[in-house]
Amino acid sequence: MKTFNKNNFFKYTFCEFQQVDDFDFPENTNYKSKSESAYFYTDEGVYRKSNHWGRVANCRWKLIADKNYKNQNIVIGFAKWCDFYPINSQEKIFGIQVNFDKKTAKLQPKTQTLHQHLFCYSEAQKRLKQIQHLFTNDKWTNYFDVEIDELRLKVISKFSNSNDSLQEIKSSFK
Repeated sequence: MKTFNKNNFFKYTFCEFQQVDDFDFPENTNYKSKSESAYFYTDEGVYRKSNHWGRVANCRWKLIADKNYKNQNIVIGFAKWCDFYPINSQEKIFGIQVNFDKKTAKLQPKTQTLHQHLFCYSEAQKRLKQIQHLFTNDKWTNYFDVEIDELRLKVISKFSNSNDSLQEIKSSFK
């Protein structure tokens, strides 16, 4: 897998930055973007001071923030170089983590502890959108003779852990 550093972390990457409250951003930052985001590089990773997260140019950078975080507020986040993953490759390095209690799903980059089916970024994104639709829309369950929550659990579990299409999986439960 590609190794990221200060010269390439900003090119088509996925990363989850951790909010940092006890870091004083130096005046002489390493880089300042047109949108006023500031970056400070260390041997371990990068600090980013910004008021926008999520889709950042050609990257997908999320902020894991505390409960007091409000969108458009300036926040400092930190990510290690090893926390960046390529999103423009066909390498299968993303799993889908589903929380059935909260009816949510999110992308999870491959780790040593993650033992689940993996997808390339674009396929994982497509599946994530379909899973979110399965959680929010119940009309598709009308054609099955199974309790909704049980059906949702079975369909989403199989869909997030296989290469089978959603149509194939739904058909297998009829």
